[in-house]
Amino acid sequence: MQYDRTDARILEIVQKNNRLTSEIIGELAGLSATACQRRLKRLRCAGIIEADVSIVSAKAVGRPIQMLVLVSLERERADIIDRFKKAIKASAEVVNGFYVTGDADFVLYITARTMEDYEQFTRRFFYENPDIKGFKTMVVMDRVKAGFAIPVEAPHED
Repeated sequence: MQYDRTDARILEIVQKNNRLTSEIIGELAGLSATACQRRLKRLRCAGIIEADVSIVSAKAVGRPIQMLVLVSLERERADIIDRFKKAIKASAEVVNGFYVTGDADFVLYITARTMEDYEQFTRRFFYENPDIKGFKTMVVMDRVKAGFAIPVEAPHED
C-alpha cells in the first residue's frame, strides 16, 4: 500500500501518543475526525500500523530483571526455526524476539521477577529444548531508551 504526506503525518503523531482522539489527530494532520478515522483504519488494515501499544515499565510491574539473550540453534532447518518462533510467541517472559543473522540465530528480550525465576525459565525454555545449541545472557544494567517509533518519511510527490 502506498501512503501519502498526510498518512506520514498521522503515523508520526500516533507513534508519539497513541491515546489521542481522532479529532485531535485530525486537527494536527489537517483533516476532519471522520477522514482521520478512515485513514487510520486503512493504515491498520494494510499492516502499516501493526499494533496500538503502550510501553509499560518492567520495574514498575515487578519484573526488574531484564536480559538480552543470544540463542543459537543446533541446526538451521525451517521446521526447527518455525518451532522456536512459536515457542517465543507463546512465552510471556519473552517480551521481544528477533530472528537475526550473525553469531546467534535469535535475540530475545526477557524480563523476570528475580534471577531465580530467570534460572527456572532457562531450564524450561532452553535446557529442555533439544533444538537449542546454546544461549548467552546479557543482563540489562539500564534501559536507556524504550520505544517502537520508526522514522517516517513523507513520500516525494511529483
